[in-house]
Amino acid sequence: MSTEQSSSSAPTIVLVHGAFADSSSWNGVAGRLRAQGYSVVAAANPLRGLHSDAAYVSAVLDGIEGPCVVAGHSYGGSVITEAAAGKPNVVALVYIAAFIPDEGESALELTGKFPGSTLAEATRPGSYPVPAGEPGTELYIRQSAFPAQFAADVDEPTAELMAVTQRPVALSALQEPAAAAAWRSIPAFALLTTEDKNIPVEAQRFMAERAAATVVEVAASHAVSVSRPDIVADLIQRAAHS
Repeated sequence: MSTEQSSSSAPTIVLVHGAFADSSSWNGVAGRLRAQGYSVVAAANPLRGLHSDAAYVSAVLDGIEGPCVVAGHSYGGSVITEAAAGKPNVVALVYIAAFIPDEGESALELTGKFPGSTLAEATRPGSYPVPAGEPGTELYIRQSAFPAQFAADVDEPTAELMAVTQRPVALSALQEPAAAAAWRSIPAFALLTTEDKNIPVEAQRFMAERAAATVVEVAASHAVSVSRPDIVADLIQRAAHS
């Protein structure tokens, strides 16, 4: 995969969505970044396993010429933390209401460090086939619960469509510990969402402070890339300018 560089020396922006979402969740952010002259790639996160998802995003990064800024939302933060490790072309990591694991930590472990998440009560399990193995378990957010749980500050028609088009995440992906922590060698930026019902803001703050990230806080839901694409795009541009 290759991308066209913008006419300036600006880095390419790579956007990685998280669980219960798809690349269209970045549309408002991508539109703003493109209007500012950035080349943008919104990677399709498979949501099947942390190591395999990170390997996929790593391949996307390898196909980009020149420097890039990598942003991850939610579980996408875990993915970019592993995928960007050892990538000399990655100049900044941006975490949007995201997990920022250290090596050996899983998303579920980090969620449980602090109280406040109501995600478990809002999800339902499903099964999916695994080649040469027992069926795997994947998680959805119940459509009726999705707007309040994931996107409370998104207009109702949009939130309801997000519920319909959500992509499930394999339970094992949330349980897999990170094999690397790219933020130890790459500058990190973090947008913390104080009204988040998926990842408690205390957990977000703990991870961001540990990563010595440049932090911005906003009163927004977990779906901040949809409800406040302006703030998300501004932080990504700040990272790119750094």
